[in-house]
Amino acid sequence: MIPGADAASLLRAVGLLADGPVRWGRPIPATGAGVFVIELPAPLATVPLELTRVGKWIERVETLRLDGARPTSRALAARLAAFWLPSQTILYVGATDASIARRLAAIERTELGDRRPQSAAHWLKTMRSLDALRIWWAPTDATEEYEDALLTAFAAGVPAAELASLPDPAVVLPWANLRSATGERKATGLTGSILAEPAAPPAPPTRVVVLPDGDAEGAHGEPPPRKGRASRAPATVRKAPPLVAAAGNGPGAGDAAVDASALTPDGEARLRAELEELVGRRPEVVARIRTAKEHGDLKENSEYHAAREEQSFLEGRIQAIENRLRTAVIVSAPAAGSRVGLGSQVTLDDDGETVRYTIVGAADADPRGGRISSASPVGRALLGSDVGDVVTVVTPAGDRSYRVLSID
Repeated sequence: MIPGADAASLLRAVGLLADGPVRWGRPIPATGAGVFVIELPAPLATVPLELTRVGKWIERVETLRLDGARPTSRALAARLAAFWLPSQTILYVGATDASIARRLAAIERTELGDRRPQSAAHWLKTMRSLDALRIWWAPTDATEEYEDALLTAFAAGVPAAELASLPDPAVVLPWANLRSATGERKATGLTGSILAEPAAPPAPPTRVVVLPDGDAEGAHGEPPPRKGRASRAPATVRKAPPLVAAAGNGPGAGDAAVDASALTPDGEARLRAELEELVGRRPEVVARIRTAKEHGDLKENSEYHAAREEQSFLEGRIQAIENRLRTAVIVSAPAAGSRVGLGSQVTLDDDGETVRYTIVGAADADPRGGRISSASPVGRALLGSDVGDVVTVVTPAGDRSYRVLSID
């Protein structure tokens, strides 16, 4: 590609027939899958940022950080401007397996800082005006392959002098693209720039758990049944009024509601360790994708598709953990001897057998490892109980009772 090549030329360079252009904000006559390119009508020497919009972005998204610190409007604008490529008209390359028209409409409707309906290309919303932007597109079922090809062709057309001036010359992308099709990310220094998903409302307190026949054992983080006796694994009612907990001897036992975002310190440490391990796998997966791309036609390249699937899982899990940690409320375990709460280690008499469980958040539950969810029937019933209380959970196989022996 030559420096400053337009969107139509870029699409043709990878073997696609370009459709368009259509001005930003107008309907796109493309209802199928494909790739699209958003461009300026002509190159601009500097990025046309609106400082007021940048400031409102910072105010609205309290988690936004630049190099780990809360930025000023001018500092954030300067960082955005540092990635501007003066010779290029192309600002964003995108792809969708659904509808090009719907994807672009979703991008246009999304406010700066919002996650929904589509936060891709959100840097565009910091510009003074988007009315002059033009959109080109090309239908294709091989969206990932052509998105990768378009971004590779774009990078090849950026002059060496502009590459040298970039804060991150290793990952060269259009200004509003923050990651490549193979998962490589610009080192922008920005984190938390999109609002987190709203936390689910806390579950109501429970006292009696009535279970329908056939509910899957272990599906809700309850402890497994002991060997040598019929399964009595409790489960939740699929369609029922709010559950009420029942404990035998303790007034108010089970009346403690646990916020869905609550997390124990041990659970937080486990999630952070998993996140660190997953992030460390990113370079390996990206390298596998690069190697597979060298083997030829991507449509028939099983190694390439396997690596992309692994990357999709990896990025999905990373995003899920980051969202969980961002919204988590860290709850310390209650003091020894107090009533059962999140983080408590409880020793129980289960029909003559002594068992020990730790009450944890749903994200950290591992019933066979002794960590049961506070949202599971047994966990719900134990919340708020005291030493000596008998907690009964009703199951299709009969009542299952636990006597609280100690709380640590």
